[in-house]
Amino acid sequence: MNITSSIQKIAISTGGGDAPGLNAVIRAAVLSALNRGWDVYGIRDGYNGLLLPEQFEDGGLIRLTRERVRGITHLGGTIIGTTNRNNPLHYPITNEKGEIEYIDRSDELVRNFRIHHIDALITVGGDGSLAIANALAKKGLRVIGVPKTIDNDLDGTVVTFGFDTAVTFATECLDRLHSTAASHGRVIVVEVMGRYAGWIALHTGIAGSADVVLIPEISYDINKVVEKIKQREQQGSNFTIVVVAEGAIPVGGSVTILEKETGRAERLGGIGEKVAAEISSLTKKETRVDVLGHLLRGGSPIANDRLIALRFGAAAVRALDEGQAGVMVALDPPLVNYVPLEEATRRMKSVPLDCDTILTARDLGMCFGD
Repeated sequence: MNITSSIQKIAISTGGGDAPGLNAVIRAAVLSALNRGWDVYGIRDGYNGLLLPEQFEDGGLIRLTRERVRGITHLGGTIIGTTNRNNPLHYPITNEKGEIEYIDRSDELVRNFRIHHIDALITVGGDGSLAIANALAKKGLRVIGVPKTIDNDLDGTVVTFGFDTAVTFATECLDRLHSTAASHGRVIVVEVMGRYAGWIALHTGIAGSADVVLIPEISYDINKVVEKIKQREQQGSNFTIVVVAEGAIPVGGSVTILEKETGRAERLGGIGEKVAAEISSLTKKETRVDVLGHLLRGGSPIANDRLIALRFGAAAVRALDEGQAGVMVALDPPLVNYVPLEEATRRMKSVPLDCDTILTARDLGMCFGD
């Protein structure tokens, strides 16, 4: 969609889980907008700043100035806050009976943008946040999406910022675990984030020289994993490193859910413990589990993620200046292109089973449990 109306005031929101590089996006978008003479505001905690303004001392909107974004490129997290609760399209409320029910507050949200004279929104988020952005765009709000997820599972962009930082940290953890696993002759199972896509597990497994990698895209047979462990012992290696994506699925089974809270997506986790228990039972080897979890989300973004995030933030403002709306900025080297939000949120980007990364892992002798 192309809109030619002028812009004076924009807002930025960050939604879903945090990712290294969020602050770099904010800084680039703010400076790019200020250089065009626009005012910029940050919405507190996703859309809570507009839907629950009474909860914030500043009224839910932060004026983003040059001083406010100075020196934040290297910082993890987001200076305006984020949340993975309170989807405005499916908003939880407690009725008179004390029961949770869901209402659509999107019209109210769009109205609040207009009340505050906000001409356009740059929203930074994953598939859920961008699906909300797509719905708001259809209601007439001028929206540009910025893809954000350490899981790298957003279609339409070659990579998302935060992914490389997560993989780099996880790889460093594997480097450390190799020495302790070898010293004790143990099997160490490392569970990593990624939800229903195996990108983090796959890239970490290869870069960190894991022996077994279990990803959602390939259902695993625990007996195949045990065969790999025994094969390594026969070859003189008395230890094994197993990387498990949190969404890994055993043959004939389903994902392992840690918990499911009202108004939130199901929380995956616990598969590492299950795999370790089965390995220990079948091999009688000492087996340990390390769950990296939110350690993958925090910390300073590496240089590549900073660069991608800065490019995305600047491109989002450039898109607005060019009259774009209802699109997501997407990396298509050497360019940052615009992809319709409808298209970008249509499907999840899974690991292709015939990709070179999978083929490389198999050539190296890595086991996927199949």
